[in-house]
Amino acid sequence: GQLPTWLQGILLRNGPGIHTIGDTKYNHWFDGLALLHSFTFKNGEVYYRSKYLRSDTYNCNIEANRIVVSEFGTMAYPDPCKNIFAKAFSYLSHTIPEFTDNCLINIMRTGDDFYATSETNFIRKINPQTLETLEKVDYSKYVAVNMATSHPHYDSAGNVLNMGTSIVDKGKTKYILFKIPPSVSEKEKKNSCFKNLEVMCSIPSRSLLHPSYYHSFGITENYIVFIEQPFKLDIVKMATAYIRGVNWASCLAYHKEEKTWFHFVDKKTKKEVSTKFYTDAMVLFHHINAYEEDGHIIFDIIAYTDNSLYDMFYLKNLTKDLEEKNKLTSIPTCKRFVVPLQYDKDAEVGSNLVTLPSTASAVKEKDGSIYCQPEILCEGIELPRINYDYNGKKYKYVFATEVQWSPIPTKIAKFNVQTKEMLCWGEDHCWPSEPIFVPSPDAREEDDGIVLTCVVMADPKEAPFLLVLDAKTFKELGRAIVDVEMHLDLHGTFIPEKDLKFDTE
Repeated sequence: GQLPTWLQGILLRNGPGIHTIGDTKYNHWFDGLALLHSFTFKNGEVYYRSKYLRSDTYNCNIEANRIVVSEFGTMAYPDPCKNIFAKAFSYLSHTIPEFTDNCLINIMRTGDDFYATSETNFIRKINPQTLETLEKVDYSKYVAVNMATSHPHYDSAGNVLNMGTSIVDKGKTKYILFKIPPSVSEKEKKNSCFKNLEVMCSIPSRSLLHPSYYHSFGITENYIVFIEQPFKLDIVKMATAYIRGVNWASCLAYHKEEKTWFHFVDKKTKKEVSTKFYTDAMVLFHHINAYEEDGHIIFDIIAYTDNSLYDMFYLKNLTKDLEEKNKLTSIPTCKRFVVPLQYDKDAEVGSNLVTLPSTASAVKEKDGSIYCQPEILCEGIELPRINYDYNGKKYKYVFATEVQWSPIPTKIAKFNVQTKEMLCWGEDHCWPSEPIFVPSPDAREEDDGIVLTCVVMADPKEAPFLLVLDAKTFKELGRAIVDVEMHLDLHGTFIPEKDLKFDTE
C-alpha cells in the first residue's frame, strides 16, 4: 500500500518482552521484562527496531541468570541468605517494597524527553531514536508517592499532569495530583522538570490501609476526574507479602459490596468539589475522555463488574486453547457518566438532577450525596485512544481494540460516541494492539488522519505487521511486514518528526 507522504516520525511502543530468565519464569504476563519497539516513518519507508529496556531490574536478572527482582505478580527471593541475621534483615527491608524499574507499560513525554513508565515510583529516560536506556528517575525524590500512573495527561502549555498514591505518609494515605513542567533552561537541563514538580492537590484515601488501585484518570478544561474504586490494595498484606511468600497482586481485592466514589478537583482553586457523587462497585483501568457541558461533567470510561481481567493474564491461564477456555467473567463496558456539578440545591430527594439529554442519571439522596447511573455506550472495547487534540473537550470518536469474552483483541474499532456507530477492521488470526490516531497536518475534522496498530499473528509462521488505516473510512492504506518476531505490547505514542531532538548525550 501507500503511506501518506506527511507521515514522518516514530511510533514508539512498550510492553512485556521476556518471561523466562535462566530456569525461572514470571507468573504473570504483565511482569515480563520491558521490550521497546519502534517504527520510524521516513519518506514513505518504514524502519523497525526493538531493544530491551536496560533497567537495573533487567541487568540484575540477566547477571544472576534468574529472576531476582520482584514484580507485581511474581515475588523473587534473592540469594538464600548466608545467616539468620541477614535473613531477618532482608525480610524487614521488604516492608515498604523496593519496587522494580522494569518500566513496561507506556511512554511518557516531558519537554523534549521521553520516558518508559510503569506504575511504580521509577521511570526510565530513553532515546526514542536508538531505544537506548538512559537515566533512572525516582518520583519519590520529588513528591511523596510510592506509585504513580502510567497514563499521564498533557496540557496545552506542555505540562505533564499525573497522579500517585502516598502510602501512610505522616499517618495519612492520599492520592496526590502533581504537575511536571517542561524543562526550564539548558543549564538546568538535567531532571530540571522534576525539580520544579508541583503538587496540585491531594485527595485523602477513604481508608488508611486500603487505598484504591487506579490505572488512569480523567481531565476536562477545568477539572481533574478521579475515580476511587473498591478495587483496593491491602497495605498490611503488601508489607508482609515477602515473608508470607506471596506476590503483591494477591494483596489487591475487589470489594463488590462497596461504592465507587467520584472526585472532581478544580484545577484553578485546587480544591475538591464538596458534593459526594458515587456509583455502584466497578473496576476500571482506562478513562477514555471527559468534558464539561452546561454545568455537568461528562466522562466516558471502560468498566468491569469484577477484576477477572488481571487474573486472565497469569501465564498459567494464557495457554494454547486460550480462546476456548479463558473467558472473561465480565465483559468490558463503555460507560458514560453525566454528573451535574451545578444543580438546584432545593431539588427534591429522589429527583434526577441531569438536565442534558441522556439516559445517565444522578439522583439526590437523603444525606445530600448523589447516586449516579451511567448510560451504556457500547460493550467489548478496550485500550481506548482518542484524537488527543480533543482531550478534555466534547468529542465523537474512540479508537480501540475489540475484545469479546477473551482478553486478547481480535479487531480494532472506531466507535462514534454520539451516533453509537462502530466501524471495525479485523482479519483471521490477527491480534492487533492499541490503535494510535495520528492527525493529518491540515486536519479540519476530528477523524482526519490515520490509525496505526501493530498486528501479531496467532499463527507463529505468519509474519507480524504494522497496519495503517484511514481514520475516516477505516480502510487499509498499507501495511509494513516485519520479518522478526514481534511481541504483544501494551501502550505507545507517536512522535512527529518535529518533536524529535537529535541530541547525542
